[in-house]
Amino acid sequence: MEYFKKLDDKLVCILCNHYCKLKEGQSGICGVNKNIGNKIECLVYGYPNAMNVDPIEKKPLYHFLPNTKSFSIGTVGCNFKCSFCQNWQLSQTHNINKDKYFSPQDIVDLSLEYNCKSISYTYNEPTIFFPYIEDIATLAHKNGLKNIMVTNGFESKEVVQNMLGLIDAVNVDIKSFNSKYYKKNLGGKLEDILDNLKLFVKNGIHVEITTLIVPTQNDSIDEITQIAKFIANKLSINIPWHISAFHPDYKELDLPPTSLDILKKARDIGYKCGLKYVHLGNVRSENE
Repeated sequence: MEYFKKLDDKLVCILCNHYCKLKEGQSGICGVNKNIGNKIECLVYGYPNAMNVDPIEKKPLYHFLPNTKSFSIGTVGCNFKCSFCQNWQLSQTHNINKDKYFSPQDIVDLSLEYNCKSISYTYNEPTIFFPYIEDIATLAHKNGLKNIMVTNGFESKEVVQNMLGLIDAVNVDIKSFNSKYYKKNLGGKLEDILDNLKLFVKNGIHVEITTLIVPTQNDSIDEITQIAKFIANKLSINIPWHISAFHPDYKELDLPPTSLDILKKARDIGYKCGLKYVHLGNVRSENE
């Protein structure tokens, strides 16, 4: 389908909840969906800037096709502006490498060639290249492959609807539980992400959640508790929660790495709130 609507002399992009209203020649917040006059073109369609064969646990997904390989692709651009982004070289640039075009069939063929059981749309925010995902994912299913999105959860309602029957699993970031922080520092709306998570669960998509614990920004016991309670009470106690350690990167080079102590406290909070599966990430051992 076309992911835009006409509004007077503008076109509205309906890929994410920003719903950017674009004049001819203008690109959205993501930088890679552009009004070219008669439509909004996804400029990164066919041009992944990163492709790797990863263990599915790296997504991270621990409870979906465990011990299998996932063919992972990402493009450039993002609809968020996180200062602590761990993939900022991809997400915060709009320089598209067009040296080689990869058709949806090419991506599926590569996935099969490397004996992958799934294709993961990851590294940058996949929502912004969903037209590409939609075509790849359709072919993937025909070839027995599953489809995974690793996302910030800011999809439009239209995309959430079209994920049904197409996307088999998601890992969604809950980056904070502070609405003002989300809007000012990240560029999104917390309530929209929480609503989308409820829809993913309702629609039968396998859901796992990641929270990157960033010192001084989202590491208070109160905020960590709010996230755990939301998952347990509003989604399911069976939803796996990945608590990930921050390492200084991008614009947050002066912040310290997340301490193992706060990660363990967060894990304990998750269990106390009733969650069955809480995993630590970006640390050498969960048992240290």
